Amino acid sequence: MTETPAEPKSATPGSTQGTTAVADFGIDTAQRGVRQAVGDYFARLSGGQLGALPALGGLVVLFTVFTVLSPQFLTLGNIANLLTQGAGITVIGMGLVYVLLLGEIDLSAGTASGVTAAVWALHLKVDGNLLGGMGSWVFYLTLVAMALSAVMAVLTKLHVAAIPPVLALVIMLIGLPANPWLEMLLALCIGTAIGCLTGFLVAKVGIPSFVVTLALFLAWQGVVLLYIGEGGTLAVNDEVLFNVANGNLSPLGSWVLFLLAAGGYAAVVLSRHFGRLKRGLVVQPTVLVGIKVGVIVVLAAAATYALNLNRSPNEAVVIQGMPYVVPIVLGLLVLGSFVLDRTRYGRHVYAVGGNAEAARRAGIDVTKVRMSVFVICSTVAAIGAIILSSKVGSVDPQAGGGNTLLFAVGAAVIGGTSLFGGKGRVRDAIVGGAVIATIENGLRLLGEPAAVVSIVTGLVLLLAASVDALSRRRSAAAGVR
Repeated sequence: MTETPAEPKSATPGSTQGTTAVADFGIDTAQRGVRQAVGDYFARLSGGQLGALPALGGLVVLFTVFTVLSPQFLTLGNIANLLTQGAGITVIGMGLVYVLLLGEIDLSAGTASGVTAAVWALHLKVDGNLLGGMGSWVFYLTLVAMALSAVMAVLTKLHVAAIPPVLALVIMLIGLPANPWLEMLLALCIGTAIGCLTGFLVAKVGIPSFVVTLALFLAWQGVVLLYIGEGGTLAVNDEVLFNVANGNLSPLGSWVLFLLAAGGYAAVVLSRHFGRLKRGLVVQPTVLVGIKVGVIVVLAAAATYALNLNRSPNEAVVIQGMPYVVPIVLGLLVLGSFVLDRTRYGRHVYAVGGNAEAARRAGIDVTKVRMSVFVICSTVAAIGAIILSSKVGSVDPQAGGGNTLLFAVGAAVIGGTSLFGGKGRVRDAIVGGAVIATIENGLRLLGEPAAVVSIVTGLVLLLAASVDALSRRRSAAAGVR
């Protein structure tokens, strides 16, 4: 016996648009109270949707432990050092989030950042004469690589990515004199070119990302040696470049940054909330939204006030203000979050990461999306290279090697980005980067050797991967993606 379908309810004459929306999309317009919203949150946690909560909890525990064990840990100078110490790794991790969202991996992100650092540092040293600095055959091979990268971008229909390699080629051919802003631009262009090469081999040729990036991890180490020479070091002899990771905003500039960042955040969140409320869409209770915004604004104000105090141990020297790396990381966070959360491209990334075949059938250019994430990763890694090189004041043959990649991947995963694809946010790398920097900083203050730092960091990464796997299993059992 078949049932007769129920007749759809029609809106009565004179009903408002909001009433019609409630009738047709009741689940989207049901308003929730504070108790129900809190209950829904805990239901999501029990269903395995943990997000960055484990990392935030771990960060609180680490701060508490190191504060108790080391009286120097919570000093203003050390907190400012924490911000700059973890910035380079965090930025590289922010780029890796895009790759991880597709369930891919980029093992070459660290050494690729070393290549970008070597090129701009060499360009700075030889005042733009890269032909003389590299030698003929290395110079011309680099030009060919730039041209090939642009061609690969065009073949994959990622036309915007073809512009930076061409620009790098022009800068190298013309031999423009050294300039700090030109060096940073050159680093970004080289990073984009590397991303085009990596992405093309993975997305167009079809080689697994693990194999491609492992091969390039080794290759880029050799390229750095060609640019710098074994045992050589390129000093960062420029005040602007050195201050990227070692300089600070003025107290006034710090408060302006606070107003822009905290005020902008509050304006976006509240306008979005009241806009949805006005249209009758589902929203969090206004009280909870207000508390969330208020807490973040108060914490940002407290941090700005504290960092504007003099933190120099020498009475003759004044060190105050927000480190320059803070607005850099915040800018990347805002841009990255906007791209992933508010653009069609961001939705395509999550769609491909969730189910590539379904995304292809929905009309998404999976090849183009897959290549684009490697381009973004390498370009952002170039920014991380600038910060790391600025921090140490030089570029050596080990630039981007060692634990750089492992810590960057760890930052993204510890923060909550899934290794299985489809789940993650750019902010995850910031939280995870803070965890890694805190572990390293705190253990160093306690006098622990590098071996202990590596062991503890590895165990934390293993724990984060285990939490991710268990939460995915829990989500699957609960029927939640």
